[in-house]
Amino acid sequence: MTAYVIAHLQQGEPHPEVFEYMERVQGTFAPFGGRFIVHGGATPHVWEGTWTGDLVMVAFPDMAAARAWYDSPAYQEIKPLRTRHLPGSLILLDGVGPDYDAAATAAAMRARHAAAAADR
Repeated sequence: MTAYVIAHLQQGEPHPEVFEYMERVQGTFAPFGGRFIVHGGATPHVWEGTWTGDLVMVAFPDMAAARAWYDSPAYQEIKPLRTRHLPGSLILLDGVGPDYDAAATAAAMRARHAAAAADR
């Protein structure tokens, strides 16, 4: 199942190390089958709530590949070029398959909630 690395980065001052990171990061994806899905920069259309910063999403074939990329010497070497200058959060999560059904997920959650309430 596809896994996603999602970064919500706050904007910082332009810095040569950030430019170097951007020039090198995509090359670290190749051995692990990663590819950009979203790469910040554009101003998002905010429908609800507030938003600051940039969003970056990278897709990997699976969780093992995403973890291997993040832990790779190639990525660990360049990571400080970003983290020294762009504060933010980075998460890793599994996507859902093509047969995912939100209503079925809600039904399972509802059943667990009802069982927990009955046990109280």
